[in-house]
Amino acid sequence: MATQTTHGIKISIFPKYEKDYSDKAKEQSIFSYRVLIENNSTMTVQLLRRTWHIFDSYNEKRTVEGEGVIGEQPILQPGQIYEYASWCPLMSDLGSMTGSYLMMELESGKQFNVDIPEFQLMADFRQN
Repeated sequence: MATQTTHGIKISIFPKYEKDYSDKAKEQSIFSYRVLIENNSTMTVQLLRRTWHIFDSYNEKRTVEGEGVIGEQPILQPGQIYEYASWCPLMSDLGSMTGSYLMMELESGKQFNVDIPEFQLMADFRQN
């Protein structure tokens, strides 16, 4: 698990190696991850966009950007939690992800970035 708080918005990531969907012979490792977004601030916010920086041990680097998450742009009142799950394919069995969410404070319309903590993507057989 990786956790980070920016502007009172806490992001927690829970990655998992998906052995049943991965194929080492085809150099394809599949990882899922669950994200908890907790609004510990005093403002109501909306998640507008996401940016992911994805790295794997074959030195592949890519950036994925887009509106919202899983087709949604959730609004979080103070104290609310939003949870979603997604996945990421890698060519290797070891990598990492990090990034940010573009949020908007609804009352003022002010936009700000919330950091997504870096987390490791590692196949189970690599762990001791």
